[in-house]
Amino acid sequence: MRLIKHDPYLCIDPGPKVSGACLFDGVNIDFVCPEIDNDELLYQISLFKNFEEIEYMVIEGVASYGMAVGMSVFDTVEWIGRFRQAFGFDFTHKVYRKDVKLFLCGSPRAKDANIRQRIIDIFPATGGGKRPQIGTNKEPGPLYGVSKHAWSALAVGLTYIYGCETHKTIRSLKLVK
Repeated sequence: MRLIKHDPYLCIDPGPKVSGACLFDGVNIDFVCPEIDNDELLYQISLFKNFEEIEYMVIEGVASYGMAVGMSVFDTVEWIGRFRQAFGFDFTHKVYRKDVKLFLCGSPRAKDANIRQRIIDIFPATGGGKRPQIGTNKEPGPLYGVSKHAWSALAVGLTYIYGCETHKTIRSLKLVK
């Protein structure tokens, strides 16, 4: 199975003060922001919605698992609502972390490092350096520039496009150029 080009999605990993974001069309990754201030991202969302050809936004949602949470979780939930309102509730989709872990790694116990490695394994080794999927300045790979919170944003996009939207498995998924 191949990654298939779709309309671009704005993918967001929200945080209480900064978030990660990228544009992902099922194959290509653009507008990679590993850490962007939430006020700036809110402004960028309005630009994307008004001037770009981006119709949908995918954002990681917060789910309760019965544990006590701190104020930062509530701040993140507020930002999720603000981002969704700015883009339009009818054009946004929430994907939960548990679904990302299950879809990409097959286990709810997967950690960020497992998810990152799974994403790397999906994309082709077309760049230079130790990790050709990421590449180098001179020879960038398809994941060049993805770091910090942008990994989670991309994971949310992959899960939505290939797990929720098409209901296909990503286990045997490899990007073929």
